[in-house]
Amino acid sequence: MNDGFITCAVASPSVRVADCRFNTESILQRISEAVARQVRLLVLPELVVTSYSCADLFFQTSLQEGALEALQVIVEESRSNDLLLVLGCPLVVQSRLYNCAVVVQKGRILGIVPKQNLPNYQEFYEKRWFAVPEDRNMMVDVLGQETWFGTRLLFTCSNLAQFVLACEVCEDLWVPQAPSVDHALAGATVIVNCSASDELVGKEEYRRSLVSGQSARLVAAYLYSDAGEGESSTDLVFCPHNLIYEDGIRLAEQFGVSDALLVTEIDVQKLALERMRLNNFKVPKASYQQISFSLSEKSCTLTRYVDKAPFVPQDEESRALRCEKILTLQALGLKKRLMHTKSQRVVVGLSGGLDSTLALLVSVRSFDLLKLDRSNILAVTMPGFGTTKRTRGNATKLAKALGVELQTISIAKAVAQHFKDIDHDPEVLDVTYENSQARERTQVLMDLANKLNALVVGTGDLSELALGWATYNGDHMSMYGVNASVPKTLVRHLVKHVASISDAATRKVLLDIVATPVSPELLPAHGDGTISQVTEDLVGPYELHDFFLYQAIRWGFSPQKVYRLALKAFEGQYEPAFILKWLKTFYRRFFTQQFKRSCMPDGPKIGSLALSPRGDWRMNSDASYQLWMTELDRL
Repeated sequence: MNDGFITCAVASPSVRVADCRFNTESILQRISEAVARQVRLLVLPELVVTSYSCADLFFQTSLQEGALEALQVIVEESRSNDLLLVLGCPLVVQSRLYNCAVVVQKGRILGIVPKQNLPNYQEFYEKRWFAVPEDRNMMVDVLGQETWFGTRLLFTCSNLAQFVLACEVCEDLWVPQAPSVDHALAGATVIVNCSASDELVGKEEYRRSLVSGQSARLVAAYLYSDAGEGESSTDLVFCPHNLIYEDGIRLAEQFGVSDALLVTEIDVQKLALERMRLNNFKVPKASYQQISFSLSEKSCTLTRYVDKAPFVPQDEESRALRCEKILTLQALGLKKRLMHTKSQRVVVGLSGGLDSTLALLVSVRSFDLLKLDRSNILAVTMPGFGTTKRTRGNATKLAKALGVELQTISIAKAVAQHFKDIDHDPEVLDVTYENSQARERTQVLMDLANKLNALVVGTGDLSELALGWATYNGDHMSMYGVNASVPKTLVRHLVKHVASISDAATRKVLLDIVATPVSPELLPAHGDGTISQVTEDLVGPYELHDFFLYQAIRWGFSPQKVYRLALKAFEGQYEPAFILKWLKTFYRRFFTQQFKRSCMPDGPKIGSLALSPRGDWRMNSDASYQLWMTELDRL
């Protein structure tokens, strides 16, 4: 339960039609397994106690009493643990038969939620057997217990406020106005569905899309448990399809498998934080009954997948589509700015590194969209004290391959004169030595833009903005920053994508740029001419910082939780002490470098996270990071 994680499971126990004793034993086996695996929430199918396909046998007193006896055994079994169990059972309430989801814990029936939408078309005849409930709550007696029965029940965890559970039953999800909409508006972060959905051609995909869409729309976890093996095949075929989604993302899925738990962890803290950020969950029209329960404070072992590259799709096809979309968005943003300013020229500082390469590639796309000659793009290489033959050569080759104008302007003499003017010893390789070069380059670009009535296209990326890894009023500044919301881990893939669709000459130089270590090249090169200043040696691996950025800023997680997720994502790759070291660096730099983001240039947002002070991120430049660092120090 720590950090908002709840170990949960769905399962499809094997059943026999109308054999409550067999079904009870099958259910108890799943409960026993769930307890052994420290599951906190277990969801079982619709009418699992009797089986779904009992048809007119539901009217038989023997079956109704058998269902009650089975429920009694299950309730008694629950006394020995605090597992929260939701299962389907037919129940007679006030002389009417209902198709119910029953919520059980610690020997108590916490509440009973009747199915609201009874399918009565094609192969379904539920209105023949079950009553449609009134839209209200009431107290009823079941197995000698006074409990809540109704359509508007919320089950709230007293020691984890973000864990609020609500139930719907099968068809309730398939209707235009699903009950889960009101449940979520009332505060439910976890929706469970006890279902018995027969299998048809194409239904698997449709079921998956329903659960995924509802989970995303409601910013909720959605646990869907389907009927298992043993349902009648007289006219239908049942094939279990179990699903667990969180905010539209599939966490776990199981198809065609009975008698096995589908286990993962849902993050209710994440869901609550996202709803707080969106701030669009209105108060429901009808009142809800809150039913409290508690869970023992146990550590939750993470088994769910934690993506170490959250900005980069894993599979090649999805990655290519994502890259193409991002490049299009960047190009459209620059296109609009050029049209608005009536500019037909741009200036790009081309270093031979990843970021400036991407900025040039985007500029080329924009000019192609505008049907402007690429020769109106001026790529400027500005060799300084640390420029290597490799990067300078790649910049030259790339400009030639893309058909843009190239100009080389050495900044060495200008910076040397500047050192004399400010009385700086050029043998002292400090921040003044480095930043003077970056600011001189920006001055050259800006003045060339003035001369040519052009725009300076910025090259800095999202990761650099987060860390403040830019010279204030140097490479920090431009007239339009096309890479402003592109993280470093994604920049590399964008350049590789363009390489994959380019001619041989362009592909060759782009792939060599991708293989070049990231560096500002502001310090003299090694004697052999290789880069001496590798950025990731100084600020840490960008894959770690992009991961920290996504978890800490996109989701608002605490440092402790970010660290825990990083340990899971980078297990076997980085030692815990190494991760913690750079996590501290991330928080320190993120807070202290806000002043650079407060006056960053315009640039297009292309993903779910951006740091523009006019858009996604508003933060005072003098905010203290003490709370965050204190939490990290405790780790």
